[in-house]
Amino acid sequence: VFGFFKGMSFPLASIAVYNSVVFGVFSNTQRFLSQHHCGEPEATAPRMLSDLLLASMVAGVVSVGLGGPVDLIKIRLQMQTQPFRDANLGLKSKAVAPGEQPAYQGPVHCITTIVRNEGLAGLYRGASAMLLRDVPGYCLYFIPYVFLSEWITPEACTGPSPCAVWLAGGMAGAISWGTATPMDVVKSRLQADGVYLNKYKGVLDCISQSYQKEGLKVFFRGITVNAVRGFPMSAAMFLGYELSLQAIRGDHAVTSP
Repeated sequence: VFGFFKGMSFPLASIAVYNSVVFGVFSNTQRFLSQHHCGEPEATAPRMLSDLLLASMVAGVVSVGLGGPVDLIKIRLQMQTQPFRDANLGLKSKAVAPGEQPAYQGPVHCITTIVRNEGLAGLYRGASAMLLRDVPGYCLYFIPYVFLSEWITPEACTGPSPCAVWLAGGMAGAISWGTATPMDVVKSRLQADGVYLNKYKGVLDCISQSYQKEGLKVFFRGITVNAVRGFPMSAAMFLGYELSLQAIRGDHAVTSP
């Protein structure tokens, strides 16, 4: 049973900071752009698609800076299924480290090993693929949420209800994670690479090798799981975010970011 939670401790410890920064960057960037264009107070400033698009892209770039190392550690620990020596049998590489211990003993050991062997840049392995995943991914995350929550909410209401927030957030999460699956596959393969040997030279090489060996369907591997997971995860995240803002501000209605 514990195998299903492999690599969970590091993301769990950093998820609060990561999401607070990403949501904060999006909401404040969008608010700044709206007020800059219209010169109106926050409550009356209209939402422009261009502002939402730019704010989502900025949030995507920031997410890579924060989430790149976290994702790398998670992938390395989750993909670690065999001892170092057994994984190197038959490989024409450097001398194999003795013993039956796996390459990484835990998150901290994984970080120190990567920094020692690859430098600080090693913590951002696969960052380019993650950037190609998160920038469009967050555009298809925040924008559908904003428009869906406004569409579901009756005109007489000052803000979306918790039910509307939950539904709009869940649908946005399913859309975002479903469409981000191809680059998520590439990102995960690049981040898992380099433990025992380097198979890929970069994003294009990873795409080319994966396509030649497994065909087009490999880029949609796990799309069902991603979409199904995206709904409850994003619904809970948006609902928690909106209700937290409501409690902090003392509002009586949920307000969109």
